Amino acid sequence: MADRDTRMTEISERDGGPQNAFSEDFLRRMDLADEPESAREADLAGPWTVRPVPYQGGDGFAALRQWESLERGDLPFAVFRRREMALLAAAVLPGNGRDALFRLQRHLDSTVEPPGFAIAGDPEESRGIFGHVREFDEGFVAALHVAATLVRSPEALARLLEAAGYLALDQAGRILYRNAPGGAR
Repeated sequence: MADRDTRMTEISERDGGPQNAFSEDFLRRMDLADEPESAREADLAGPWTVRPVPYQGGDGFAALRQWESLERGDLPFAVFRRREMALLAAAVLPGNGRDALFRLQRHLDSTVEPPGFAIAGDPEESRGIFGHVREFDEGFVAALHVAATLVRSPEALARLLEAAGYLALDQAGRILYRNAPGGAR
């Protein structure tokens, strides 16, 4: 209970007073209940923004929720020396809170050619097998999750593209133009 009281006091003090539509007493009582399964996703959903901040004696860039303010004492989720890193953080945070979209089955499926480990979706959502991968590589499947969550969010995709910079965007634009239906392949 002391940790919860401390957290509520810190929130109230750093905000300079009530900055929430819900009373401190109500939030304290809600904090006693178990969090729903969706809490992590809701906590990281954003929307996120990137702002310049002082960092390790120089300039840095913070990833904060759009309604958070350094001036009111909100702590950034992450701070980086380079802006593109903060943009990447803002892009991946919403997907990081989601349940994994894919999972790697632990047994080799020899019924497919070539044999591989099945990449499956959430069995509770009736998703089947998406494909197979030659090696048991959970990092690869985690990267697929990140990529899938990025393309599902126009805001996250825009932050990723912004982080890429001019040269990468110029080349990507050429590739997209060439690969678009009716383009010169």
